[in-house]
Amino acid sequence: MTKPTRDPLYRRHRYPADVIAHAVWLYFRFPLSLRMVEDMLAARGIIISHETIRSWTEKFGRQFANKIRRRSARRPGCKWHLDEAVVAIAGKKHWLWRAVDEDGFVLDILLQSRRDTRAARRLMRKLLKKQGAVPRVLITDKLRSYSAARRELMPGVDHRSHNGLNNRAENSLSRTSGSHLPFRRRERIMRRFKSARHVQRFTSIHDPIANLFHLPRHEP
Repeated sequence: MTKPTRDPLYRRHRYPADVIAHAVWLYFRFPLSLRMVEDMLAARGIIISHETIRSWTEKFGRQFANKIRRRSARRPGCKWHLDEAVVAIAGKKHWLWRAVDEDGFVLDILLQSRRDTRAARRLMRKLLKKQGAVPRVLITDKLRSYSAARRELMPGVDHRSHNGLNNRAENSLSRTSGSHLPFRRRERIMRRFKSARHVQRFTSIHDPIANLFHLPRHEP
């Protein structure tokens, strides 16, 4: 009887692929620290150090996120919500720019050191290239940089900017995966992110995984 072939991705790893995948999924799916994941696995009789789990998230997280993106056939909605949130990294201000559609699915996320037209333009260019489509409506707060970038890159798109609008990317009370709330929870648990690279790596993996378990909220 022939032995089943092992995925080359897991070669030279002592633990089975399903254990590794489960640990990585726990870390990115829920607001858990590495030590919390270590404790949860230990409760099931799987003794793994949090440092090993860290190495798994760095190696396998990106692979999982890329597979999810390739398999996802969902087209983005026609309304895009854009917003930015301040993030302190090593005592310096950075801005986490996020775009979601009307159902709360994350379209893209980008960490930048600026909060100006150049940064807004960079986010929109990345969005248009990645999505391969133009929205019917763009919803933002009243930051003027959005208007300037939209006029240059999406002149025919209806732009609605008002602080009172239900911007799904901004609303921290939203149940959608697209709000900044999951990021803030993780930030508190980790006692701040260590570097800009760390933030971008985590969010680029977290959001595709969160999209898998997101149920669109229908307004009455």
